[in-house]
Amino acid sequence: MTMKHVRTAIAATLILAMSVGTVEAKPAPVIGQMAPDFEITLMDGSKVTLAQLRGQVVVLNFWATWCVPCRKELPTLDHYYKIQHQHGLSVFAITTEDSAPLYLLKDLFKAMAIPAARKIKGPYGPLTGVPTNFVIDRNGRLRYAKAGAFDLDDLNAVLVPLLQEKAVVTEARAETAAKARL
Repeated sequence: MTMKHVRTAIAATLILAMSVGTVEAKPAPVIGQMAPDFEITLMDGSKVTLAQLRGQVVVLNFWATWCVPCRKELPTLDHYYKIQHQHGLSVFAITTEDSAPLYLLKDLFKAMAIPAARKIKGPYGPLTGVPTNFVIDRNGRLRYAKAGAFDLDDLNAVLVPLLQEKAVVTEARAETAAKARL
């Protein structure tokens, strides 16, 4: 290798090292603060963002097909959603497995009302375990984040007070929501 090749290799390595060092890490969601935006890709390919869900109480449920507590929790979440949807509850079941076959997911969710998703863009990870649930209030604040399955008592304790709260819509939020609908 000539000296010119060595210098080129060193320069390329330094440039690569500097560019990796400038990648900005996304902050993890913090309870009580505004929830970071996300984009969920549902099984049918449609996309949903947090901005589109303003005014609703949102549950992001991360689960896996191999997780027994997850599979027990999903019907509970689905039943709760069917009862509370008209009061402004949205629930999304997001699989943590990229390799889960689509037919398996479709079979599992064909009798459920909650939408299933395969992808989420946003700083909602890494997870400490599954299932993990994030709950966002009507105003976009993260109010709950915990690994572990919800049972009916947990759902009532966390969600009923949030469903009873009114959304505070500021002019800036209304404008953001209007743009998201376009």
